[in-house]
Amino acid sequence: MPRQVRRRSLALLSGAGLLLTIAGCGSAPAASGPHNVTIVFASQGLGTEAQATQAAVNSFEKLHPHIHVQIETLSASSNDAYQTLITDLTSGSGTPDVITADVIWPATFAAAKWILPLNQFHPDTSRFYQGMVKSGEYQGKLYAMPWFINVEGLYYRTDLVKTPPATFAQLTSDAKSAMKNNSKLTGLAFEGNKYEGAVTVFQDISGGFGGEFLNAQGKPVLNSPQNIKALTWLNNAIKTGISPAAVTGWEEGNVQQAFLSGDAVFATNWPYLYPLAEASGSAVKGKVAFVPTPVDGGQATASLGGDDLVINKNTKYPKQSWELVQYLTSAKTMTARALISGDPPARTDAYTPALLQKAPWFKQEEAVYADATPRPVTPLYPQISAQIQEALSATYSGQLTPTKALDQAQKAVEAIVSGHGS
Repeated sequence: MPRQVRRRSLALLSGAGLLLTIAGCGSAPAASGPHNVTIVFASQGLGTEAQATQAAVNSFEKLHPHIHVQIETLSASSNDAYQTLITDLTSGSGTPDVITADVIWPATFAAAKWILPLNQFHPDTSRFYQGMVKSGEYQGKLYAMPWFINVEGLYYRTDLVKTPPATFAQLTSDAKSAMKNNSKLTGLAFEGNKYEGAVTVFQDISGGFGGEFLNAQGKPVLNSPQNIKALTWLNNAIKTGISPAAVTGWEEGNVQQAFLSGDAVFATNWPYLYPLAEASGSAVKGKVAFVPTPVDGGQATASLGGDDLVINKNTKYPKQSWELVQYLTSAKTMTARALISGDPPARTDAYTPALLQKAPWFKQEEAVYADATPRPVTPLYPQISAQIQEALSATYSGQLTPTKALDQAQKAVEAIVSGHGS
């Protein structure tokens, strides 16, 4: 999910069990270099996420007795955490040494020359989901290692819809059929507020129709026929009542509430919702499936969220920082983190039988990870996203048609990319 959403599934292990689980992880040799060094690891995460991070660090320190890791806990707010990091990095400070980065941050950090290219450490990325690897690449170099993955997919009620919709027309038909039998149902719950979550939904639908935001040459293609079809389909869902008018103000929490209460047939959301749906007392327990969005001339697209790990260019301890990154991104450590916090591993070999037995929903989620699609990997992405948000908001509110809204966004993003935008 985009990092605005910090909700995670409930802890799957507790107490001493979580420490024992992590204690056996990894077997990297102690780092060479200065003895008794301290590296600062800046990371978001509260509750079970914080517990998982601390447990991993404790285990790392046992394997590397001359390296002490000081955890700097960043704000749970993505925007606030980002601003804190920008202040540190622009000052030229050598700390934090290792940083947890939203998947949309590495390109910005790399373009500003704030983080180290990791190619010098010869990382093996073959076991990682390649969509996440791409989120850490900039101008042919790798600047970030995937830590845990999140992808946006389509939830549906298996008691109301027998098979996942293969096309958008089928999704519409299935939603209408269920609503005909129960007029209180919402056909499609989706995030339509003016924020990043609406952009990821639009990317999911756009990809299914064959659209994209920037082409392979990095040129804006927002007003392509495919994108117009995608936005028209989303807007028609509101206009025809498949989605309530209220979705124009909905974020992940609103979609979660609609789906978990049993009031929605379909919903766009992130993996954290699955264990909540299967929890004791859930109105939809045993009636849920999670799949990629449909395809109509394009390809299955699941907007990529999650976190990467990057290293401060000015760190005094690059080798020791890499040792920590390497340990945290190992398969065993990721598996242990998933068992504790529910954060989905970013590498395929971390989905062990033990993990799938404890958290069987990961099996369905894995199928969606295969279609993980990063948002444009460019330092200009925040500005591009702002223009897409404007277009979506103007369309959903009835101020502009999908074509006119995307035409305006196209012109604005062309100016941004050419260096004349603000």
